[in-house]
Amino acid sequence: MTGTQPDVTVIIGAYEAMPYLIECLASVEAQTIDPARVEVIAVDDGSTDGTGECLERFAARAPMPVTVIRQENSGGPSGPRNVGLDRATGRYVFFLDADDRLGPEALQRMVALADRAGTDVVLGRVEGVNRGAPKSMWGKTLERTDVHSSTIKFTLSAQKLFRRALLERHGMRFDESLFTGEDALFTMEAYLRADGVSVLADYTCYYLVGRDDGKHVTKSGSYALRFDSARSLMRLIADLVPAGEQRDKLMVRPFAITLLPQFGPRWLKDTEEVRRHKLDLAKPLLDAYWTPGVARLLKVDERLRMHLVARQRPDLLDDVVEFVRAKRQAAAVLEKGGRRLYLVYPHFRDREAGIPDELYRAHGREARPFLGYVEQSADSLLRRALRRARRILPRSRPRGNDRPAAA
Repeated sequence: MTGTQPDVTVIIGAYEAMPYLIECLASVEAQTIDPARVEVIAVDDGSTDGTGECLERFAARAPMPVTVIRQENSGGPSGPRNVGLDRATGRYVFFLDADDRLGPEALQRMVALADRAGTDVVLGRVEGVNRGAPKSMWGKTLERTDVHSSTIKFTLSAQKLFRRALLERHGMRFDESLFTGEDALFTMEAYLRADGVSVLADYTCYYLVGRDDGKHVTKSGSYALRFDSARSLMRLIADLVPAGEQRDKLMVRPFAITLLPQFGPRWLKDTEEVRRHKLDLAKPLLDAYWTPGVARLLKVDERLRMHLVARQRPDLLDDVVEFVRAKRQAAAVLEKGGRRLYLVYPHFRDREAGIPDELYRAHGREARPFLGYVEQSADSLLRRALRRARRILPRSRPRGNDRPAAA
Protein backbone atom coordinates (compact mmCIF):
# COMPACT_ATOMS: atom_id res chain seq x y z
CA MET A 1 0.00 0.00 0.00
CA THR A 2 3.07 2.25 -0.15
CA GLY A 3 2.18 5.65 -1.58
CA THR A 4 -1.56 4.96 -1.53
CA GLN A 5 -3.74 6.69 1.03
CA PRO A 6 -6.10 4.29 2.81
CA ASP A 7 -9.79 5.08 2.77
CA VAL A 8 -10.24 4.55 6.49
CA THR A 9 -8.10 4.35 9.59
CA VAL A 10 -9.57 2.22 12.36
CA ILE A 11 -8.37 3.49 15.73
CA ILE A 12 -8.61 1.05 18.64
CA GLY A 13 -7.83 2.25 22.14
CA ALA A 14 -7.45 -0.75 24.44
CA TYR A 15 -7.08 -1.08 28.20
CA GLU A 16 -7.53 -4.37 30.05
CA ALA A 17 -9.67 -5.49 27.11
CA MET A 18 -9.34 -9.27 27.32
CA PRO A 19 -11.14 -11.44 26.38
CA TYR A 20 -13.47 -9.02 24.55
CA LEU A 21 -10.61 -7.85 22.33
CA ILE A 22 -10.49 -11.22 20.57
CA GLU A 23 -13.94 -10.80 18.99
CA CYS A 24 -13.28 -7.12 18.35
CA LEU A 25 -10.20 -7.89 16.26
CA ALA A 26 -11.94 -10.81 14.52
CA SER A 27 -14.62 -8.35 13.38
CA VAL A 28 -11.93 -6.14 11.85
CA GLU A 29 -10.41 -9.11 10.00
CA ALA A 30 -13.87 -10.05 8.71
CA GLN A 31 -14.53 -6.70 7.03
CA THR A 32 -15.66 -7.00 3.42
CA ILE A 33 -13.87 -3.82 2.36
CA ASP A 34 -10.59 -4.41 0.48
CA PRO A 35 -7.87 -4.69 3.18
CA ALA A 36 -5.69 -2.41 1.05
CA ARG A 37 -8.19 0.39 1.74
CA VAL A 38 -7.81 0.08 5.53
CA GLU A 39 -5.17 0.73 8.16
CA VAL A 40 -5.47 -0.07 11.86
CA ILE A 41 -3.79 1.84 14.67
CA ALA A 42 -4.15 0.08 18.01
CA VAL A 43 -3.02 1.69 21.24
CA ASP A 44 -2.50 -0.45 24.34
CA ASP A 45 -2.97 1.98 27.23
CA GLY A 46 -0.84 0.24 29.85
CA SER A 47 -2.75 -3.05 30.07
CA THR A 48 -1.51 -5.91 32.27
CA ASP A 49 -3.92 -8.65 31.09
CA GLY A 50 -2.31 -9.62 27.79
CA THR A 51 -4.06 -6.94 25.68
CA GLY A 52 -0.78 -5.70 24.20
CA GLU A 53 0.39 -9.19 23.22
CA CYS A 54 -2.99 -9.93 21.62
CA LEU A 55 -2.69 -6.77 19.52
CA GLU A 56 0.80 -7.71 18.38
CA ARG A 57 -0.34 -11.19 17.33
CA PHE A 58 -3.15 -9.57 15.38
CA ALA A 59 -0.71 -7.19 13.65
CA ALA A 60 1.38 -10.17 12.53
CA ARG A 61 -1.52 -11.97 10.85
CA ALA A 62 -3.93 -9.21 9.74
CA PRO A 63 -4.53 -8.68 6.01
CA MET A 64 -4.27 -4.89 6.43
CA PRO A 65 -1.42 -2.78 7.87
CA VAL A 66 -1.61 -2.63 11.66
CA THR A 67 0.42 -0.34 13.90
CA VAL A 68 0.55 -1.27 17.59
CA ILE A 69 1.55 1.40 20.10
CA ARG A 70 2.13 0.46 23.73
CA GLN A 71 2.22 3.21 26.33
CA GLU A 72 1.83 3.90 30.04
CA ASN A 73 -1.74 4.16 31.22
CA SER A 74 -3.20 7.58 30.44
CA GLY A 75 -6.19 7.33 32.76
CA GLY A 76 -8.94 7.47 30.16
CA PRO A 77 -9.97 6.79 26.55
CA SER A 78 -9.07 10.23 25.19
CA GLY A 79 -5.30 9.75 25.26
CA PRO A 80 -5.18 6.57 23.15
CA ARG A 81 -7.65 8.00 20.65
CA ASN A 82 -5.58 11.15 20.25
CA VAL A 83 -2.42 9.10 19.76
CA GLY A 84 -4.21 7.16 17.04
CA LEU A 85 -5.48 10.35 15.40
CA ASP A 86 -1.96 11.79 15.30
CA ARG A 87 -0.78 8.71 13.37
CA ALA A 88 -3.83 8.27 11.09
CA THR A 89 -3.45 8.70 7.34
CA GLY A 90 -6.87 7.56 6.07
CA ARG A 91 -9.40 9.81 4.41
CA TYR A 92 -11.78 8.78 7.19
CA VAL A 93 -11.24 7.58 10.74
CA PHE A 94 -13.39 5.18 12.76
CA PHE A 95 -13.06 4.76 16.52
CA LEU A 96 -13.61 1.17 17.61
CA ASP A 97 -13.74 0.34 21.31
CA ALA A 98 -11.79 -2.78 22.19
CA ASP A 99 -14.76 -4.52 23.84
CA ASP A 100 -17.16 -3.91 20.94
CA ARG A 101 -17.27 -5.25 17.38
CA LEU A 102 -18.15 -4.28 13.82
CA GLY A 103 -20.72 -5.75 11.45
CA PRO A 104 -18.88 -7.41 8.51
CA GLU A 105 -19.95 -4.81 5.92
CA ALA A 106 -19.70 -1.81 8.25
CA LEU A 107 -16.63 -0.04 6.86
CA GLN A 108 -17.51 -0.74 3.24
CA ARG A 109 -21.03 0.61 3.62
CA MET A 110 -20.10 3.69 5.69
CA VAL A 111 -17.25 4.78 3.41
CA ALA A 112 -19.47 4.31 0.34
CA LEU A 113 -22.24 6.40 1.92
CA ALA A 114 -19.86 9.21 2.91
CA ASP A 115 -18.36 9.28 -0.60
CA ARG A 116 -21.76 9.22 -2.27
CA ALA A 117 -23.34 11.90 -0.08
CA GLY A 118 -20.22 14.01 0.42
CA THR A 119 -20.88 14.15 4.16
CA ASP A 120 -18.33 14.54 6.95
CA VAL A 121 -19.83 12.14 9.53
CA VAL A 122 -21.61 8.81 9.10
CA LEU A 123 -23.61 7.12 11.84
CA GLY A 124 -23.90 3.37 11.34
CA ARG A 125 -26.75 1.56 13.05
CA VAL A 126 -25.84 0.41 16.57
CA GLU A 127 -27.18 -2.67 18.35
CA GLY A 128 -26.67 -3.43 22.02
CA VAL A 129 -25.39 -6.80 23.23
CA ASN A 130 -26.22 -7.30 26.93
CA ARG A 131 -26.70 -3.54 27.23
CA GLY A 132 -28.87 -0.74 25.89
CA ALA A 133 -28.18 1.20 22.71
CA PRO A 134 -29.60 4.39 21.18
CA LYS A 135 -32.69 3.77 19.04
CA SER A 136 -34.47 6.97 18.00
CA MET A 137 -32.20 7.78 15.05
CA TRP A 138 -32.48 4.48 13.20
CA GLY A 139 -35.93 4.92 11.66
CA LYS A 140 -34.59 5.24 8.13
CA THR A 141 -31.35 5.79 6.25
CA LEU A 142 -30.62 9.47 5.63
CA GLU A 143 -28.14 10.41 2.94
CA ARG A 144 -27.75 13.91 4.34
CA THR A 145 -29.04 15.52 7.52
CA ASP A 146 -27.72 17.63 10.40
CA VAL A 147 -27.89 17.81 14.16
CA HIS A 148 -30.72 20.37 14.12
CA SER A 149 -33.20 18.42 11.98
CA SER A 150 -32.72 14.89 13.34
CA THR A 151 -32.34 13.03 16.64
CA ILE A 152 -28.63 12.31 16.22
CA LYS A 153 -27.86 14.50 19.25
CA PHE A 154 -28.94 11.50 21.32
CA THR A 155 -26.02 9.41 20.11
CA LEU A 156 -22.78 11.20 20.91
CA SER A 157 -20.50 8.19 21.33
CA ALA A 158 -17.34 8.29 19.22
CA GLN A 159 -18.04 5.08 17.28
CA LYS A 160 -18.75 6.81 13.99
CA LEU A 161 -17.02 7.47 10.69
CA PHE A 162 -15.44 10.95 10.59
CA ARG A 163 -13.85 12.64 7.61
CA ARG A 164 -10.29 13.26 8.79
CA ALA A 165 -10.00 16.54 6.86
CA LEU A 166 -12.81 17.94 9.05
CA LEU A 167 -10.95 17.00 12.23
CA GLU A 168 -7.64 18.39 11.01
CA ARG A 169 -9.18 21.61 9.68
CA HIS A 170 -10.56 22.45 13.12
CA GLY A 171 -7.75 20.88 15.17
CA MET A 172 -10.23 18.53 16.80
CA ARG A 173 -8.98 16.15 19.46
CA PHE A 174 -10.52 14.46 22.51
CA ASP A 175 -10.38 16.47 25.73
CA GLU A 176 -7.98 14.54 27.97
CA SER A 177 -9.09 16.48 31.05
CA LEU A 178 -12.48 14.75 30.90
CA PHE A 179 -12.84 11.19 32.20
CA THR A 180 -16.43 10.73 31.06
CA GLY A 181 -18.36 12.39 28.27
CA GLU A 182 -15.24 13.19 26.27
CA ASP A 183 -16.73 11.45 23.23
CA ALA A 184 -19.94 13.50 23.54
CA LEU A 185 -17.94 16.72 23.34
CA PHE A 186 -15.93 15.53 20.34
CA THR A 187 -18.92 14.16 18.43
CA MET A 188 -21.17 17.16 19.06
CA GLU A 189 -18.45 19.47 17.75
CA ALA A 190 -18.12 17.29 14.65
CA TYR A 191 -21.89 17.41 14.09
CA LEU A 192 -21.93 21.19 14.41
CA ARG A 193 -18.96 21.76 12.13
CA ALA A 194 -19.76 19.05 9.57
CA ASP A 195 -20.85 19.67 6.01
CA GLY A 196 -23.65 17.16 6.38
CA VAL A 197 -24.18 13.98 8.39
CA SER A 198 -25.38 10.62 7.04
CA VAL A 199 -27.35 7.98 8.93
CA LEU A 200 -27.03 4.34 7.82
CA ALA A 201 -30.05 2.73 9.44
CA ASP A 202 -30.67 -0.43 7.40
CA TYR A 203 -27.58 -2.39 8.44
CA THR A 204 -26.09 -2.98 11.90
CA CYS A 205 -22.60 -1.54 11.69
CA TYR A 206 -21.67 -1.61 15.35
CA TYR A 207 -22.32 -3.99 18.24
CA LEU A 208 -22.10 -2.27 21.61
CA VAL A 209 -21.09 -5.01 24.04
CA GLY A 210 -21.90 -4.98 27.75
CA ARG A 211 -19.01 -6.26 29.83
CA ASP A 212 -19.72 -8.89 32.46
CA ASP A 213 -16.99 -7.53 34.71
CA GLY A 214 -18.65 -4.13 35.11
CA LYS A 215 -15.58 -2.26 33.87
CA HIS A 216 -17.31 -0.47 31.02
CA VAL A 217 -16.39 3.20 31.15
CA THR A 218 -20.00 4.43 31.14
CA LYS A 219 -20.60 2.60 34.43
CA SER A 220 -17.71 4.23 36.21
CA GLY A 221 -16.92 7.74 37.36
CA SER A 222 -18.18 9.91 40.22
CA TYR A 223 -21.10 12.31 39.95
CA ALA A 224 -18.68 15.28 39.83
CA LEU A 225 -17.27 13.94 36.54
CA ARG A 226 -20.80 13.95 35.09
CA PHE A 227 -21.13 17.63 35.92
CA ASP A 228 -17.75 18.27 34.27
CA SER A 229 -19.06 16.55 31.15
CA ALA A 230 -22.32 18.52 31.13
CA ARG A 231 -20.47 21.81 31.68
CA SER A 232 -18.12 21.20 28.75
CA LEU A 233 -20.91 20.15 26.39
CA MET A 234 -23.14 23.10 27.32
CA ARG A 235 -20.27 25.52 26.83
CA LEU A 236 -19.47 24.05 23.41
CA ILE A 237 -23.11 24.34 22.29
CA ALA A 238 -23.33 27.92 23.54
CA ASP A 239 -20.08 28.83 21.76
CA LEU A 240 -21.12 27.37 18.40
CA VAL A 241 -24.90 27.96 18.28
CA PRO A 242 -26.55 31.37 18.80
CA ALA A 243 -29.17 31.68 21.54
CA GLY A 244 -32.61 30.63 20.34
CA GLU A 245 -34.65 27.60 19.34
CA GLN A 246 -31.78 25.60 17.80
CA ARG A 247 -29.57 26.03 20.87
CA ASP A 248 -32.45 25.12 23.20
CA LYS A 249 -33.06 21.87 21.31
CA LEU A 250 -29.41 20.88 21.62
CA MET A 251 -29.27 21.83 25.31
CA VAL A 252 -31.96 19.22 25.97
CA ARG A 253 -29.24 16.59 25.50
CA PRO A 254 -26.96 17.53 28.45
CA PHE A 255 -29.90 18.45 30.67
CA ALA A 256 -31.87 15.25 30.04
CA ILE A 257 -29.05 12.72 29.71
CA THR A 258 -26.37 14.04 32.05
CA LEU A 259 -27.89 16.32 34.70
CA LEU A 260 -31.35 14.87 35.33
CA PRO A 261 -30.13 11.44 36.50
CA GLN A 262 -28.27 13.22 39.31
CA PHE A 263 -31.65 14.43 40.58
CA GLY A 264 -33.54 11.20 40.05
CA PRO A 265 -34.05 8.25 42.46
CA ARG A 266 -30.36 8.17 43.42
CA TRP A 267 -30.85 11.66 44.93
CA LEU A 268 -32.96 10.10 47.69
CA LYS A 269 -29.98 7.97 48.75
CA ASP A 270 -27.38 10.74 48.63
CA THR A 271 -25.89 12.10 51.83
CA GLU A 272 -26.61 15.71 52.76
CA GLU A 273 -23.04 16.59 51.82
CA VAL A 274 -23.40 15.08 48.35
CA ARG A 275 -26.78 16.75 47.85
CA ARG A 276 -25.34 20.14 48.72
CA HIS A 277 -22.42 19.58 46.38
CA LYS A 278 -24.69 18.53 43.51
CA LEU A 279 -26.82 21.64 43.95
CA ASP A 280 -23.70 23.81 44.03
CA LEU A 281 -22.38 22.19 40.84
CA ALA A 282 -25.73 22.51 39.06
CA LYS A 283 -26.52 26.12 39.93
CA PRO A 284 -24.09 27.89 37.56
CA LEU A 285 -25.15 25.61 34.72
CA LEU A 286 -28.82 26.40 35.25
CA ASP A 287 -28.09 30.10 35.67
CA ALA A 288 -26.28 30.14 32.34
CA TYR A 289 -28.21 27.70 30.16
CA TRP A 290 -31.67 26.94 31.60
CA THR A 291 -34.26 28.78 29.50
CA PRO A 292 -38.04 28.59 29.00
CA GLY A 293 -37.31 27.09 25.57
CA VAL A 294 -35.33 24.20 27.08
CA ALA A 295 -37.93 23.72 29.82
CA ARG A 296 -40.78 23.38 27.32
CA LEU A 297 -38.94 20.59 25.49
CA LEU A 298 -38.68 18.42 28.62
CA LYS A 299 -41.39 16.30 30.21
CA VAL A 300 -43.29 17.77 33.14
CA ASP A 301 -41.44 15.89 35.87
CA GLU A 302 -38.09 16.67 34.23
CA ARG A 303 -38.64 20.40 33.93
CA LEU A 304 -40.13 20.49 37.43
CA ARG A 305 -37.02 18.87 38.90
CA MET A 306 -34.69 21.22 37.01
CA HIS A 307 -36.75 24.22 38.13
CA LEU A 308 -36.43 23.18 41.78
CA VAL A 309 -32.70 22.61 41.39
CA ALA A 310 -32.42 26.10 39.87
CA ARG A 311 -34.34 27.49 42.84
CA GLN A 312 -32.15 25.46 45.23
CA ARG A 313 -35.21 23.89 46.88
CA PRO A 314 -34.20 20.37 47.91
CA ASP A 315 -37.18 20.19 50.28
CA LEU A 316 -39.65 20.43 47.39
CA LEU A 317 -37.43 18.36 45.10
CA ASP A 318 -37.58 15.39 47.48
CA ASP A 319 -41.35 15.14 47.06
CA VAL A 320 -41.16 15.21 43.26
CA VAL A 321 -38.33 12.67 43.10
CA GLU A 322 -40.17 10.32 45.47
CA PHE A 323 -43.26 10.58 43.24
CA VAL A 324 -41.15 9.73 40.18
CA ARG A 325 -39.34 6.89 41.96
CA ALA A 326 -42.70 5.33 42.88
CA LYS A 327 -43.67 5.39 39.18
CA ARG A 328 -47.03 6.87 40.04
CA GLN A 329 -49.24 8.25 37.27
CA ALA A 330 -49.90 11.95 37.75
CA ALA A 331 -53.54 12.97 37.63
CA ALA A 332 -54.56 15.26 34.78
CA VAL A 333 -56.41 18.56 34.96
CA LEU A 334 -58.03 19.70 31.71
CA GLU A 335 -58.89 23.35 31.21
CA LYS A 336 -59.75 25.74 28.37
CA GLY A 337 -62.07 23.25 26.70
CA GLY A 338 -59.49 20.47 26.78
CA ARG A 339 -56.80 22.57 25.09
CA ARG A 340 -54.72 22.95 28.24
CA LEU A 341 -53.63 19.94 30.28
CA TYR A 342 -51.75 19.99 33.57
CA LEU A 343 -50.20 16.96 35.26
CA VAL A 344 -50.62 17.00 39.03
CA TYR A 345 -47.16 16.36 40.38
CA PRO A 346 -46.39 17.39 43.98
CA HIS A 347 -46.98 21.06 44.90
CA PHE A 348 -49.27 21.80 41.98
CA ARG A 349 -51.03 25.09 42.80
CA ASP A 350 -49.55 25.05 46.28
CA ARG A 351 -49.33 28.72 47.25
CA GLU A 352 -46.48 28.21 49.65
CA ALA A 353 -44.41 26.39 47.03
CA GLY A 354 -45.09 29.11 44.47
CA ILE A 355 -44.36 26.98 41.41
CA PRO A 356 -45.85 28.45 38.20
CA ASP A 357 -48.67 26.45 36.60
CA GLU A 358 -46.80 26.45 33.27
CA LEU A 359 -44.22 24.03 34.67
CA TYR A 360 -46.98 21.42 35.14
CA ARG A 361 -48.42 21.86 31.66
CA ALA A 362 -48.03 18.87 29.33
CA HIS A 363 -47.40 19.36 25.63
CA GLY A 364 -47.45 17.22 22.50
CA ARG A 365 -46.63 13.55 22.95
CA GLU A 366 -46.88 13.68 26.74
CA ALA A 367 -50.39 15.16 26.63
CA ARG A 368 -51.92 13.21 23.73
CA PRO A 369 -52.76 9.97 25.60
CA PHE A 370 -55.14 11.75 27.98
CA LEU A 371 -58.84 11.45 27.15
CA GLY A 372 -60.38 14.82 26.39
CA TYR A 373 -57.16 16.59 25.47
CA VAL A 374 -57.46 18.67 22.31
CA GLU A 375 -54.12 19.47 20.73
CA GLN A 376 -53.92 22.95 19.25
CA SER A 377 -52.97 22.80 15.60
CA ALA A 378 -51.73 25.58 13.39
CA ASP A 379 -55.23 25.68 11.83
CA SER A 380 -56.94 26.15 15.18
CA LEU A 381 -54.51 28.90 16.12
CA LEU A 382 -55.25 30.62 12.82
CA ARG A 383 -59.00 30.38 13.39
CA ARG A 384 -58.63 31.87 16.86
CA ALA A 385 -56.56 34.72 15.46
CA LEU A 386 -59.24 35.43 12.83
CA ARG A 387 -61.96 35.45 15.49
CA ARG A 388 -59.96 37.95 17.55
CA ALA A 389 -59.46 40.10 14.46
CA ARG A 390 -63.20 40.16 13.75
CA ARG A 391 -63.91 41.30 17.30
CA ILE A 392 -61.58 44.28 17.13
CA LEU A 393 -62.19 45.39 13.50
CA PRO A 394 -64.92 48.05 12.90
CA ARG A 395 -68.29 46.55 12.05
CA SER A 396 -69.22 46.70 8.37
CA ARG A 397 -71.94 49.17 7.32
CA PRO A 398 -75.50 47.78 7.68
CA ARG A 399 -77.32 46.78 4.52
CA GLY A 400 -80.91 47.01 3.17
CA ASN A 401 -83.64 47.67 5.69
CA ASP A 402 -81.07 47.86 8.45
CA ARG A 403 -79.82 51.25 7.21
CA PRO A 404 -80.50 54.13 9.58
CA ALA A 405 -83.22 56.56 8.47
CA ALA A 406 -82.12 59.73 6.75
CA ALA A 407 -81.99 62.77 8.95
